[in-house]
Amino acid sequence: MSRFWNWYDENIALATTVAALLFVLQLVHLYWLTTDVVLRRLTGVSYFNPSALFESAIVVVDYLEIQALISVSLIYLNDFRRGDRVRALAYLVMLNSQWLHLFWITDEFVLAQFFGEPGVGLPTMLAWVAIGIDYLELPVIVDTLRRVPRLLLE
Repeated sequence: MSRFWNWYDENIALATTVAALLFVLQLVHLYWLTTDVVLRRLTGVSYFNPSALFESAIVVVDYLEIQALISVSLIYLNDFRRGDRVRALAYLVMLNSQWLHLFWITDEFVLAQFFGEPGVGLPTMLAWVAIGIDYLELPVIVDTLRRVPRLLLE
């Protein structure tokens, strides 16, 4: 493991930049979530009318989410390893709660619970939990993006 972390430390600017770029793409997913799912549930109106290109972008972003989660987790694992334990752990929890959303409380569950046939078998509140988990990406995205200029200047 020490060889990996040595390599990671030597390439921290590149690794963080790539991770930030991958993770900032999740804003596309959050845009869809907000304008279609959340606003449609709250107001009855969807404000999401994507072009075919934008729909394709959403699919690409969804396929890159796992790579983004892993690459950004490495940033905070490195921080944890270096002694910034409380802050790193908080960001790791926010970030890695996404796995719960990816594999259990999925977007499909949320859509079915909100707009599909009733009686999916789990409470609607669980759909709101999944949405909240998605929004936990925002502070991590901001923190990751804030690191890039500083590391590139070093």
